[in-house]
Amino acid sequence: MNVALPDEVFGTIDTGNTAWMLISASLVLLMTPALAFFYGGLARAKSVLNMMMMSFGALGAVTVVYVLWGFSMSFGNSLTGTGDIAGLFSNPLALFGSDQLAQTRTVGDTTEFVLWGDTHIPATVFMAFQLTFAVLTVALISGAIAERVRFATWIVFSVVFSTVVYFPIAHMVWGGGILSGSPDGIAAKMFGTTDGEASVAPIDFAGGTVVHINAGMAGLVLALVVGQRKGFGRKIFRPHNIPFVMLGAALLWFGWFGFNAGSELAADANAGLVWLNTAAGTSAAMVGWLAIEWYRDDRPTSVGAASGVVAGLVAITPACGALTPVGSLGLGFIAGALAAAAIGLKYRFGLDDSLDVVGVHLVAGLWGTVGVGLFAKESGILYGHDVKQLAVQTVIACVALAFTGILTAVIAYLLKPMGWRIDPEVEQSGIDAGEHAESAYELA
Repeated sequence: MNVALPDEVFGTIDTGNTAWMLISASLVLLMTPALAFFYGGLARAKSVLNMMMMSFGALGAVTVVYVLWGFSMSFGNSLTGTGDIAGLFSNPLALFGSDQLAQTRTVGDTTEFVLWGDTHIPATVFMAFQLTFAVLTVALISGAIAERVRFATWIVFSVVFSTVVYFPIAHMVWGGGILSGSPDGIAAKMFGTTDGEASVAPIDFAGGTVVHINAGMAGLVLALVVGQRKGFGRKIFRPHNIPFVMLGAALLWFGWFGFNAGSELAADANAGLVWLNTAAGTSAAMVGWLAIEWYRDDRPTSVGAASGVVAGLVAITPACGALTPVGSLGLGFIAGALAAAAIGLKYRFGLDDSLDVVGVHLVAGLWGTVGVGLFAKESGILYGHDVKQLAVQTVIACVALAFTGILTAVIAYLLKPMGWRIDPEVEQSGIDAGEHAESAYELA
């Protein structure tokens, strides 16, 4: 049952901020097709269509459930004034279908709309922006299980994971739940409150925990449950189309400015700083990745450059609103170096994280989230502050890891009766033909 919206959520819109948020939402939506190119290029020729379809499938499935109950679970309490469930998620039925968000009312000669907080942007626009985050998070996971998973099982997983894992984490971090700066959150329990909020609030500006730690940990669990591709460790799986990889990375970088700067929810000076920090941190990460690659392998590669870009974007995401441009350079360089070093470990541990979701998103996401405690200009250790921010960042990262890891494992095992793996013959001949009856390249 829908909950009636209180009068105080109605007001007039700021057209400038609204225009910027619509542009940002469109930029972030572009990131999922961009990811399809990035992942598709990294896959083998006989698997590229399936790899791209996993991103497009997530786009369709998650959008549907986000409109129906995802926004309500993530942010419903903020608009309806109702409480949440143990700080974990809001009532899925409070804004079911979200039709209430399009309500208007007339006060004198003025038409008022349902707004998101004090931003003076329509709640429908905020919902559209957040929807794109949910889609991308699920699509990111697919890279860890490339070339060997049934498409039907992947679609069901996308719906269940977004409902059971993503929507609650989005609420916990951004919707006033236990990983936010609310007086009932973990940070307030650790260091007390000031003026009704945690005295040391967690920092996750645009999704270090919600998107990247979440996706990276889920990818790790699924890679373990699903198992290795045939021939892993015995033969080399080369990217089939490196220009696709570079194109995907370029489009991801372009879209990421909406991802990060859009999270300011206003076209203001801080959005400009976030834009600059995103560019600086990402560029430094590419340099850091190539430095490790050059030292280790004697050659810088285009795939390494593209992967360094993504690692930098991941790491700067949670921190971009709290750093200086110089601090962003430091955080980004370390992120690129760490991620480049991490991807080689999968062979040592026998983990077939096919397209390095763990090495890039989990490692860089953890570093970006925890590194805020070092580099934040107002609370970081390197700027003369104490360890409180670092402690809070470490705790929320660990909670996100545990929450995602446990629930993803449960979901993965519950879906085993559907069948995760394609038939060995299909895997050998190519998943594109077996799952979709198509091939990317018709070669005579």
